[in-house]
Amino acid sequence: MDTTQSELPVARSAIRKVAFRLVPFVALMFFINYLDRTAIGFAAPNGMNDDLALSAAQFGFASGVFFVGYILLEIPSNLALHRFGARRWLARIMISWGIVALLFTWVQNFEQLVALRFLLGVAEAGFFPGAILFLSLWVPSQYRGRILMLFYLAQPLTTVIGAPLAGALIQQHGVFFGLEGWRFMFMGVAIPAIAVGIIAWFYLKDKPSDAKWLTLEEQTWLTSALEAERQTTAGNQKHVSVRFAFTSGRVWMLSFIYFGFIYGLYALAFFLPTIIEGFQAQTGTTYDVFQKGLITAIPYLPAAFVMYFWSRDAGKRGLKTWHIAIPALAGAASIPVALFTGSPVATIAVITITACAIFAALPNFWTLPTQFLTGVAAAAGVALINTVGNLAGFSAPYITGAVHDWTGGYEVPMFIVGGFMLLSAMLMILLARSNRVRLPSAEATVAAPVGDIR
Repeated sequence: MDTTQSELPVARSAIRKVAFRLVPFVALMFFINYLDRTAIGFAAPNGMNDDLALSAAQFGFASGVFFVGYILLEIPSNLALHRFGARRWLARIMISWGIVALLFTWVQNFEQLVALRFLLGVAEAGFFPGAILFLSLWVPSQYRGRILMLFYLAQPLTTVIGAPLAGALIQQHGVFFGLEGWRFMFMGVAIPAIAVGIIAWFYLKDKPSDAKWLTLEEQTWLTSALEAERQTTAGNQKHVSVRFAFTSGRVWMLSFIYFGFIYGLYALAFFLPTIIEGFQAQTGTTYDVFQKGLITAIPYLPAAFVMYFWSRDAGKRGLKTWHIAIPALAGAASIPVALFTGSPVATIAVITITACAIFAALPNFWTLPTQFLTGVAAAAGVALINTVGNLAGFSAPYITGAVHDWTGGYEVPMFIVGGFMLLSAMLMILLARSNRVRLPSAEATVAAPVGDIR
């Protein structure tokens, strides 16, 4: 019986070292990234909206305008990463956004808030797809789902840890030159971005042959496996061009699927603290800022566990259409239901289902693009998918806030969120049934890519 690559001791040791040496650090970068871009959601109900006299629509616009700058430079940034190397470019992105994030400490009005949110998007452009591409270039495709799942754990944990942390920082009102608590919070989450960005310049490596923490045998195995995979994927030369990425129906279909998930994710991220604020009037209970942070974190801890075990199942069985479609359907159904539960406990329970659904799907989704794209096409394609998805990052908070102001409640906005997630489920099923995505059996995942796309 032949020994597969996954059974080779050198393969196990190489992947284990990558998982321990690179993934936690890149996940830390992602943790800080997500906390900085969503910090405005914690600041809003804790003094910022009152101090800056913001309406719900203005807050939604300021939250979403981040993605205008982000989207404009997303693809150019990822192409620059491909040209200059991930280590330099990811470090540059992080230091840049840290500097801009620090300026939120002194924002004075709506216009300044909008300008800084736009510049923050410009500074952060390319980080997430760059991190996905960076990790994808370090491990063969059959291990990619596992590695991306470990990386993606940072996102729900950002809220599990970040929400109470933001609450604790907001409580430090006046401790630093008389700054309001929400301003001190912005400072507290910005400085780590600058520090970790500087460390990243020296810590990250662009390829296995540069990693002194790998043995020569491990370097050779990883380099050979990745090169063999690149040559196989690049057998059809159109798969390595930017033009192919921009004209591929598969890339655009994946982009629209991702849009629905991101719409749900950011509708929750930006407005959940505000919804929790409404619990106080509903129950007659007053929560301090730290308690609000703990309540905000509740849905995301189970989401981290569900994401881990759902991704493990996808790895064991081989990625199936339902690994992405079922979470989308669960999210589509649960988001509107949360508004009719009648109690804060039930509302948080249903929102927890929504968070679990979104995070169960995302790491599995991101194994798909790099199975049929390589080289500069992979850089462009991953960036394009993330760009289209992040259009939802702009539209979700703005539409949610504007429709709330129009209707006086969150019922209609949440039905809109559910509708977009339902569309993601339908598109994923359509893509699979049209044979544009062929997902292999569990046996095939041992030596073949998870999520082989045709």
